[in-house]
Amino acid sequence: MQHIIRLYFQLPLFIRLIGTVFLTMGFFGFIIHLLEPATFPTFFDGLWWAFVTGATVGYGDYVPLSTTGKIVALFLILSGGGLVTFYMATISASTVKHEADLTEGKVTFKGSDHLVLIGWNERTRHLIIMLQEQHLQERIVLIDRTMDRLYQDISNVHFVRGSATDEETLEQANLSRARIAIITADPSLEEEQSDQAVIHQIVSLKGHHPGLFIIAEVLTEKQKINAERAGANTVIRSNDFMSSLFYQELYRNDPVKPFQLLLSLLTERQFHEEIIKGELVGKSILTAYEHFLKQHYQIIGIKKGEDLSFDLHPDILLEEGDVLVVFSPLRD
Repeated sequence: MQHIIRLYFQLPLFIRLIGTVFLTMGFFGFIIHLLEPATFPTFFDGLWWAFVTGATVGYGDYVPLSTTGKIVALFLILSGGGLVTFYMATISASTVKHEADLTEGKVTFKGSDHLVLIGWNERTRHLIIMLQEQHLQERIVLIDRTMDRLYQDISNVHFVRGSATDEETLEQANLSRARIAIITADPSLEEEQSDQAVIHQIVSLKGHHPGLFIIAEVLTEKQKINAERAGANTVIRSNDFMSSLFYQELYRNDPVKPFQLLLSLLTERQFHEEIIKGELVGKSILTAYEHFLKQHYQIIGIKKGEDLSFDLHPDILLEEGDVLVVFSPLRD
């Protein structure tokens, strides 16, 4: 008996409540069927009466006629009515609590093949907006330790509050089934501290999911090699990128605006590599231009072996294994 009671209390609250409701209504339905078989000819008739009475609906299609039956009805109203009310109140409270837990980053993500973003900042916010504008149905898990709750209403983002170096947080984000992760630098820290935090997070993610593809942002040049050694597949040096943009803007020729031009380009197109093979082998690069323009690709560079060149001229002949660097439309 104690074993059965222990198993009962180990069940989820929702299962325990609905099970208790059915057992209680079934008990009263069976009793009234035994007491007044003429009024309640089947067990289902008694069960129907028990549910209608216990839920305080009271259709009146079945009514006990004997004194004993009415006493049973009184016990049903006292016990069943309170039980059903408690059941509905518990479900409502659980729904409200689950919504609050979602907002506060306490709920475990159950999906797979998702994108994990580490750190809530302007860069990750803008990335999420870009994904939405391109109608890319990415399932996103955001890990951040600084926010108490996710205040923005972003339907495709599951928030997990915690540090990406904590095993419990990574389990909650279901990192072992993620497809890719992006680690952004913490703008609230000094550059050296921020890069060290990024490297620590890379090590934690790789330790949890060795095959995970990781894109990491570092702020200093000397930490790039350490980020790669830690396991990052792609390392972005945001400070170098911004310095190049400042240089382009400083010496630009009016009316061209390099920053706006590059921003528009990267939000509409993506870098892509095409390996030369088949009919293009031995042909001029002009033939490749015509071939790829039909696919709305623009050639911007060529890689021969380890040599990458953006100095393109009509005399270049394509060899098997050459790689063309192109701008292609963003994926649908």
